[in-house]
Amino acid sequence: MGSVSESASGQAVVVFGAYGHTGRFVVAELLDRGFVPILSGRDPEQLRELAASRPGLDARPATVDDPGSLDRALAGASAVINCAGPFATTAAPVIEAALRAEVPYVDVAAEIEANLDTFTHFAERARAANALVIPAMAFFGGLSDLLVTAAMGDWTSADEAHIAYGLSGWHPTAGTRTAGAVSRDRRNGRRVRYSGGRLEYHDDALPTLKWPFPDPTGPREVIGEFSMADVVTVPSHLAIPEVRGYMAADAARELSAPDTPAPVAVDEDGRSAQTFVVDVVVRSGGAERRAVASGRDIYAVSAPLAVEAVGRVLAGRTRTVGVASAGAAFDAVDFLGALSGHISLELFR
Repeated sequence: MGSVSESASGQAVVVFGAYGHTGRFVVAELLDRGFVPILSGRDPEQLRELAASRPGLDARPATVDDPGSLDRALAGASAVINCAGPFATTAAPVIEAALRAEVPYVDVAAEIEANLDTFTHFAERARAANALVIPAMAFFGGLSDLLVTAAMGDWTSADEAHIAYGLSGWHPTAGTRTAGAVSRDRRNGRRVRYSGGRLEYHDDALPTLKWPFPDPTGPREVIGEFSMADVVTVPSHLAIPEVRGYMAADAARELSAPDTPAPVAVDEDGRSAQTFVVDVVVRSGGAERRAVASGRDIYAVSAPLAVEAVGRVLAGRTRTVGVASAGAAFDAVDFLGALSGHISLELFR
């Protein structure tokens, strides 16, 4: 359990997209920590089925094109976690509802463009309302941002940040595939990177490199310039003009293959056998600092990340208001330490 479980005390948290793959992990995590999940989403039948498996929980159907339904879903809640992609469609309407209800908003969006939209369109409004909106509070975007922030330590700027994802494999969910298709369509099939202090869209071929993951993973073939949500979250608050991503080549190939199956649960918690290591290196001048996190199942681990965030917001353990990434909103080292039951962390600085 995370460090905020003792403060949950029955607070209600809406999970929009509760019946999705990640949403189910979030519901279970909330229950484990003493929160009361309110199940919400656009499919009434799937909501009913989930509610039947979780007796006593309230199910409130809502759709993003019906603001009144979202208002009813959030009535009486202390916070909302949006797990329903594609976030290009769902994030803005659910954030609007959270602002109306005056409750904090957290999502697990991995879509680069959707996260950029959240910062662009809601930063001023959320700050003016003294509200907190935290996008990408998940494996992609949130975890890497916490790691970069932790590795930086007392540095106020750096020349570059490198984020290497050593996934043992990647069986994408249907939601991941849909979100990826939406992102590709939005940028007309082009690729994206963060270089020279800005996002660049390009058609360059991605290089294949070797990344020296620490033992026991060891060196692995990776795809370079494999940009994830951290090209939005990290530069949102850290002065680092070059943010580069790398993905284990085998996992990248599985993600792109149309016939790769969805994740399969191998334990009673519903987690898959997938393991991960995230290796972050920041450089400034001739100095280098590093943070390494490892764990199991990138979808399952997004739940403690999102729920820990909600718990800290509701307990007042935050550093800012407005739209904020994980590293800007929280004490990164303390936050990561609170997840020791889910993530192993090593800091070299």
